[in-house]
Amino acid sequence: MPDKIKIARISSLQEISAEDWNLLGDPENPFSNHEFFHSLELSSCVGKKTSWHPEYWMAEDEIGVHSALPFYRKFDSYGEYIFDHSWANFFSQNGLSYYPKGLVAYPFTPVNGKKILRRNNVSAEEALNVLLPPLLENAKQEGLSGIHFLFLEEEEARALEKQGFSTRITHQFHWKNRGYTSFENFLGDFKSKKRIQIKKERETIKESGIRILCKEGKEISEKDMDSIYTFYTETYSRKWGSPYLNRKFFKIILDKFSQNLVLFLAEKDGDTIGGTFNLKKGKKLYGRYWGSSSHYPFLHFECCYYAPIEYAIKNGFEIFEAGAQGEQKFLRGFPAVPTYSSHFIFHDQARNAIERFLESERMHMQEMIRETNLSSPLKEEALRGESEYQ
Repeated sequence: MPDKIKIARISSLQEISAEDWNLLGDPENPFSNHEFFHSLELSSCVGKKTSWHPEYWMAEDEIGVHSALPFYRKFDSYGEYIFDHSWANFFSQNGLSYYPKGLVAYPFTPVNGKKILRRNNVSAEEALNVLLPPLLENAKQEGLSGIHFLFLEEEEARALEKQGFSTRITHQFHWKNRGYTSFENFLGDFKSKKRIQIKKERETIKESGIRILCKEGKEISEKDMDSIYTFYTETYSRKWGSPYLNRKFFKIILDKFSQNLVLFLAEKDGDTIGGTFNLKKGKKLYGRYWGSSSHYPFLHFECCYYAPIEYAIKNGFEIFEAGAQGEQKFLRGFPAVPTYSSHFIFHDQARNAIERFLESERMHMQEMIRETNLSSPLKEEALRGESEYQ
C-alpha cells in the first residue's frame, strides 16, 4: 500500500460529502451516487433494523478521495438478485454458518456498473490493492463467511480474479441503440412477425383510451411518486412479498435526485392507472419499478419497454436496462448479455466446492447466452450471432 494512503471505515454517508463521494462514481450509473445510497440510509431501508448494515470502506491519498467500496454486512440473501441460497444450505448441512456475509453492491438493485468506486485516474486493480487487504482481514476476524461483489463491470471481475475471487456469470436482457432514429426505425430491425405483433400491442393501448405521459425532473410531483409507490408495493405484494423500499425513500429520492428520475405514467379517464419508475445517467436508462391498478392488456409492455425505448431513441441513450427478468424483454428487442459477480469464501473446503460449481456454471451460461441470441427476433442480432458463434 502506498505510504500516503489512509483507510477509513464509515457507517454512514453523512460522514462524507456528496461532492467527494460522487468523484468516485460511475458516470453511466445513477445508483453509484451519494444521493442514492444516502436516501436508503435516511429512509431506514438499510441499517440496524434491516439485514443490510452499511460499512463503507474509503481510501484517501494526498490528492483527496482515492477509492471506496459500498460494503454491507448481510444477514440473509434477500434483495441481491444473485441467488446463493444453495450455498447457504451447503454451509448449514456441513455445520457451518453462512451468515453474516459481506457484500459490495447497490442494495435491492440488480444493475451492472462500477462497484469498485474510484477516481478517473485510479484503476480497479489499484483500488483493490489498497482496500481489499484490510477489508478481507477484518471480515475474517469478525467471522464473516465470505465477501461477494455483485453486478460488476467485467474489468472489475477480472481484477478480483487476480485477488483470488471466483467469477460468477449470470445474464440479463438489455436494449442497445443501434443508431435508431425513431421507434419505427427500431421496429424495422425486427423480423416481420414480431414487428406486426408489437405494432398491434401499441395500437391496442391507444384504442383503449390510455395515454402514456413521460415526466422527468421537476415535472414529477409528490402525487406522481405516491402513485408509483402504490403500484410498486402492490406488485411486490403479489409476486415477492414485502417490498424493500418504503414511502419515505420515494419522497427523499424525489427531493435529492429528481434530475435523474424519469416516470412513464399511464392515464385513463383522468386517473393514473399504472406506471414505471426509471433513472438515467450519462447515456444509460434504467427501468426499476412497475405496477398498475388493474390488468390492462399490453400496458406492462408499453410502460416498461416501448415508451422507454422511444424516449431513449429520442434522447440518444445507448443502453436501456429494464430489470432482472427476461423472456418478454428478449422477444421485444432486448438481447441477452452476461453479468458478472465475484465471490471469496474463507472456509477452504466450501470455497473449493463453490469454485467447482462456478466453473461448470460459467461454461453453461456462456453457451446459453450464445444460443439465446442466435434466435433473436432482431435481424441484426441473429446475423451477428451466426457470424460470431460459428
